[in-house]
Amino acid sequence: MASLPFLDRAPGEVLARRGGRAVTAGRFLADVAALAARLPAAPYALNLCADRYLALVGFGAALARGQVTLLSADRSPYRQRALAALHPGAYALVDGGEAVIPAAEAGAWGEGEGANFDLSAEAIAAIGFTSGSTGEPAAHAKPWGALVAAARAAARRFGLNDAADPATVIGTVPAQHMYGFETTLMLPLRAPVAIHSGAHFYPVEVAEAVAAAPGRRVVVTTPLQLRALVAGGVAGVSAVISATAPLAPSLAAAAEAALGSAGDPVPVLEIYGATEMGSIASRRTVEGEAWTLYDGVRLRAEGGEAVSALVPGLDAPVPLADLVEVAPDGRFRLLGRRGDLVKRGGRRASLAALNRVLSEIEGVEDGVFLAPEDLDANPTARLAAYVVAPGLTPAGIVAALRERVEAVFLPRPLVMVERLPRDAVGKLTRRSLEALRERLPAAEAERRPAGAERLSGAAGGGA
Repeated sequence: MASLPFLDRAPGEVLARRGGRAVTAGRFLADVAALAARLPAAPYALNLCADRYLALVGFGAALARGQVTLLSADRSPYRQRALAALHPGAYALVDGGEAVIPAAEAGAWGEGEGANFDLSAEAIAAIGFTSGSTGEPAAHAKPWGALVAAARAAARRFGLNDAADPATVIGTVPAQHMYGFETTLMLPLRAPVAIHSGAHFYPVEVAEAVAAAPGRRVVVTTPLQLRALVAGGVAGVSAVISATAPLAPSLAAAAEAALGSAGDPVPVLEIYGATEMGSIASRRTVEGEAWTLYDGVRLRAEGGEAVSALVPGLDAPVPLADLVEVAPDGRFRLLGRRGDLVKRGGRRASLAALNRVLSEIEGVEDGVFLAPEDLDANPTARLAAYVVAPGLTPAGIVAALRERVEAVFLPRPLVMVERLPRDAVGKLTRRSLEALRERLPAAEAERRPAGAERLSGAAGGGA
């Protein structure tokens, strides 16, 4: 059975930055050992640490004790109770506040340099959970070998393997989301990068972290947060990595022009992946729609329109949730998600593509199309759209959509809202969208072909 070291860094390399202090790999291992000695004997650790460095120490300490880390960006008491019920014996690692299930407070640090340790490539290191955008969150076990392979592939793809020119990774997404976990926790274990420990949700926090970090500064973010960074005047960034939702080319171009320094364009790169398989491909958005697979990843046709991904470290192929068109050179283009293709009047459209068109309308800050459950069976059923666009009118937005969207897919109604109920990484869960839809009376929806209703404080907050 193959084994791989937990940490693939020299002891003196800087692995994290906490405020003005640089934490070396050797000191990190000492912190891991000190915390591991305090952890209870248990099969699972629910890592709720908001501080990215503490989250990484907690992950390492759990591995050192042979424990599986549960990754959930949803910190609500409801979700904690659900995870505790599904994983008996789990405890929580927190760095502030109180957890619903028994907590072991991270914070007793070691001295000097700690010892590295090996892990079986087949050992389950973590369990990630889907966002719930298509239903209840589903669990997916992550073998250590698969996590290591993905981190190495990402480091090569994004040019983060140069020890002579190390980068600082500044994340705006929670470390417990699979995307944030891969880019801000796994990456520094395998590549010469340092993570910035803060939880950055506002442009001013990102700007401060960028200004304080030496060398290259790589910002890991989402499309919704990227829009805020551009509007907030953040500058001095070396590269941007985005995921969790499609990135509009217009926003990518604006970010490339705005976020750098001395007029140099900043490469804005997107990651394609899913909790089930991790990240498997990337692209520079302004260069076109084609995605390039990571080294070692292959796509395989399964018959009909079905395609699976063969990912290093995973025993079985992973079916893609998206319809894709694969080119002879191995690159691929997304045609839309299987579950979001809608048909009207003999025509077919993807809700994701409609959302992208909506987001590219000048003045639209956020928006989403929704299909009623009876769309296929009811000839009079129509799509609806919920839009955040201060200063615009529903009629103006529909007019802009009409230039790029076939008439049968124009929203009826189009509802203006103050915000959409997105979670910490910008996802819209099925439950939150259903709650949003219920705010609009059915009778009103039927009466307004391109209707307008403004909902105040639509459930939840923005990312």
